[in-house]
Amino acid sequence: MKQAQNLTQQLTHKLGLAIVNGHYPVGEGMPSEANLCAEFEVSRSSTREAVKMLSAKGLVSSRPKQGIKVLPESNWNMFDTDVLSWILQSKPSLKLLKEFTQVRFAIEPLAAELAAKNATPKQLQNIEKALNRMADAEDGLDDPLDADISFHNAILEASGNRFFLQLTQFISTALRVSIRYTNHIKGVKNADVNAHALIFQHIKSGDSEGAKTCVSEVLEEALGLIESKL
Repeated sequence: MKQAQNLTQQLTHKLGLAIVNGHYPVGEGMPSEANLCAEFEVSRSSTREAVKMLSAKGLVSSRPKQGIKVLPESNWNMFDTDVLSWILQSKPSLKLLKEFTQVRFAIEPLAAELAAKNATPKQLQNIEKALNRMADAEDGLDDPLDADISFHNAILEASGNRFFLQLTQFISTALRVSIRYTNHIKGVKNADVNAHALIFQHIKSGDSEGAKTCVSEVLEEALGLIESKL
């Protein structure tokens, strides 16, 4: 049973990446389930489940007598971490990174504001722990990308907003590309620890407006860097 699930996941990944890369053009038919079985050497049940998963993510439609068709990008579930990961793996456009940063603008300043009001002592410890990891990363003692992502997600978790909490995987997936890209433009390997420390101090002291403003400034810089290359 577990092996069948793994085969289904592997096929879903291969087909999803192929669709995002344009191997199967939008609006055109994909190979039939029987042909996919033969091409990827998997069972009919695994193929059927993979197609169902792709359909649930908005990438394809599958109907009797009509076969499997690739849907337009407007149908794709961009908040699905698999879909986003496939897009990011296929050389994402600067426009996509800009749009993602705009989504962060809509969420993270408010999350920081709420964290300053709602964070528990344990959640404050988690934010500080991530900040310390960022400082360690400057000395080569931690992974700079993982530490930076942990910091931003710790703030989402401390906001007390259950919808923001649900977005941590989505944010993590896209941050792996966007942070790497903006750091490359700046010519640095690590994020500005001092700027992040200031965010933490505002949250810890309960200064909601200060926390909101500092996060907005970090995001404004990131957005400006991306726009400078468009």
